[in-house]
Amino acid sequence: MITIFTPTYNRAHTIVRTYESLEKQTCKDFEWVVVDDGSSDDTIKVLLELKKKANFIMTIHQQENAGKHVAINMGVQLSHGELFFIVDSDDWLQPDAIAIIQKLARDLPKHEKYAGIAGVRVNPAGKLIGTSFDTDYIDCTAFERTKYNINGDKAEVYFTDVLRRFPFPAFAGEKFLTESVVWFRIAHEGYKIRWTNKAFYVCDYQVNGLSATTGKCSKNFAGYQLTTKEMLTYKELPFKERFGQLLAYAAISCKENKNLKTCANAIGYPCVLVWLLGKTGYMAYRIKNLWRKNQ
Repeated sequence: MITIFTPTYNRAHTIVRTYESLEKQTCKDFEWVVVDDGSSDDTIKVLLELKKKANFIMTIHQQENAGKHVAINMGVQLSHGELFFIVDSDDWLQPDAIAIIQKLARDLPKHEKYAGIAGVRVNPAGKLIGTSFDTDYIDCTAFERTKYNINGDKAEVYFTDVLRRFPFPAFAGEKFLTESVVWFRIAHEGYKIRWTNKAFYVCDYQVNGLSATTGKCSKNFAGYQLTTKEMLTYKELPFKERFGQLLAYAAISCKENKNLKTCANAIGYPCVLVWLLGKTGYMAYRIKNLWRKNQ
């Protein structure tokens, strides 16, 4: 069985679309687990009405607003499926999504370490998000995506037991943590993903949606600091990505008037380097914003 997991926050106006796409699945071997992250609109009311008529197993859990990463941890705990598929409440699935996922999972070699499988996302007009490739599939870790030109958001489906081994860290008072923290931890342990060109996920990005990360790093600095520290230790990541993370971290530290010595010590880098990169990066950020305003 597959667990379709949906974290939601104030999405009463979109989550019915997600439900309807599940109702239309040609294969019913799935459950739908929804964690409401403290919605203040009618999301719960809508979900309870949907549960009354659902033709599949549906679990609803309410929590205080704590962020998507905490909701994912709860979803994994509630899951009864072998596979765990995060489908945001803005989005929906193609009718044959469950059938495709099951076949892809069955075809994985049993003697190798796989975290799961992945397809591509399309927008509501059917246009591909990110890149595709010429072969049927590519087996590699999340670290190697750049190497194989696997760019853009993908539709990853993880084995639930793998996610249970790698829960998302949580920090008091912080409601955002980039998912790459866990995806990279999994990759660091040698788990591969089978990346395919199968399009079974329709993505409709919303303003202020769960995927809108701009500006969240500075407001959730402890998690961002952990992300940076761990990324800088992964030699499997291309140097360009590691340096880009360091530059962004230094610039945000400078922008937010953080103690640069403390920030440097937290990631194990010299203070003078963080200071230099911070001043340079922040200046570039300000120039870029001024240029945009004058366009």
